[in-house]
Amino acid sequence: MRVLMVEDEADIADALGRFLRAEGHAVDHAPDLATAEAALDVAEFDAILLDLALPDGSGLTLLREQRRRGNRVPVVIATARDQISERIAGLDAGGDDYVVKPYDLGEVAARLRAHGRRASGDPATESWLGPLRIDRAGARLFRDDHEIRLTSREWALFDALLSARGRVLSKQVLEERLYAFDDSVEGNAVEVYVSRLRAKLGASVIQTRRGLGYLIP
Repeated sequence: MRVLMVEDEADIADALGRFLRAEGHAVDHAPDLATAEAALDVAEFDAILLDLALPDGSGLTLLREQRRRGNRVPVVIATARDQISERIAGLDAGGDDYVVKPYDLGEVAARLRAHGRRASGDPATESWLGPLRIDRAGARLFRDDHEIRLTSREWALFDALLSARGRVLSKQVLEERLYAFDDSVEGNAVEVYVSRLRAKLGASVIQTRRGLGYLIP
């Protein structure tokens, strides 16, 4: 997934960003509302992790404005504010979930994955693709109970195609799902990862629509 992390505390942003990137997610960090708004104007995200107390205002302002525009991206509010009234306000403003600092990094990542699955229309944590058993919660893949090991980027590409199963995703869309603004992207990166996945999973798992992109049928 591509995640927008709106967090002004540098140590939290660094720790959570490294954790999520290690899981294969592309993470863009916005330390304030202005940076977050600019990012949302030029890119699509699969989830937003939103702090409320930001240097230039409340995260609820951003949340309400995105919902007013019709942006349905899952939003997990992550804040030190733990009053019931504040939780209610956050959820009523359009938040999908609410976690209170200090939080467990693994739990936050799991919540993001769960909301990402629901947003794609498939909340199940386990599914099948022919002989392949897919554990989306654990980001693991099996054939005949033997695990097929994927790198974090290979899994990210596979999961993106799986979430859009039956639809063609262009190279540009896949690059946006795999890479954050500051990441260095080689011109043939998507082709390389598709080739690696086909070698591990079978040539027919990912199909090419020439001139359009790739899909899992």
